Amino acid sequence: MQNRRTFIQQVVSAGALAAVSGAGLLSCTRSETKKITILHTNDVHSQIDPLPQHHYKYPGLGGFARRATLIEKIRLENPNTLLLDAGDIFQGTPYFNYYGGELEFKLMSKLGYDIATLGNHDFDNGIEGLLAQMPNADFQFISANYDFTNTALDGYVKPYKVIAKDGVKIGVFGLGIELEGLVNKSLYKETTYLDPIEIAEEMVRVLKELEQCHIVICLSHIGYNYRDSNKVSDRVIAQKSKGIDLIIGGHTHSLLPKPEIVKNKEGEDVFINQCGKSGVYMGQIDFYLNDKGEKQTVNGKAIPV
Repeated sequence: MQNRRTFIQQVVSAGALAAVSGAGLLSCTRSETKKITILHTNDVHSQIDPLPQHHYKYPGLGGFARRATLIEKIRLENPNTLLLDAGDIFQGTPYFNYYGGELEFKLMSKLGYDIATLGNHDFDNGIEGLLAQMPNADFQFISANYDFTNTALDGYVKPYKVIAKDGVKIGVFGLGIELEGLVNKSLYKETTYLDPIEIAEEMVRVLKELEQCHIVICLSHIGYNYRDSNKVSDRVIAQKSKGIDLIIGGHTHSLLPKPEIVKNKEGEDVFINQCGKSGVYMGQIDFYLNDKGEKQTVNGKAIPV
């Protein structure tokens, strides 16, 4: 097993190659406010169609077609929009049983997803099954605390990705939940789980110092919060780290009507959001920055689909 420092050095090199080229610093000649919109989903679980009208909680909500309409409308209002998914794309309807994830990835590509991280259910057809569907995805998979070195996924999943919108550099890194106990080892094989808090600190350093990002986002499939305060969650990561602006979560199917604000270890605000499951809601976070790339205001909400 590699030590953490060696692994980080390797993933930083890999991630740097994945960064968007030509992403310069903000122009000093402009003074207008810049708006960056982050749209996100989590735990869609192969829910391609709207939920049935007799659903006990969300009758008739959701579906890829409705989400596509919402995304198109928001992009027309603000072209500086990113679309992210926090994992558990697979498993939950016969579409996955029959197509093995092909339909999910193709539809996400049609909707223009930029980045996704991996959830535990995305390993349900094994590493080989996941890898077989990746050619259908026109977006980048990221996970910084899964070391895939000795698996078939080595090189296919990056630790982070940097995207530039209107001169603003947004760095997104992925974190995944510990697979042992959730997933049969025969499915994830030699994947090594690394401490998410330590990896988060390293990723922030890379994205802030090396990549010079204005916004740092953690795309997490670890879970919003747990009764056991010692169990790692999005809230714990926020409290024990610094430099993360937004944590977009998954796994616990938590529906937050608006982002929660948690203070990090330096007393700065970290926004945490998660939008339930099955695609019945989509999250929206709007960052407003000045011409120096400094955050002025952050707004967020959950949008029913």
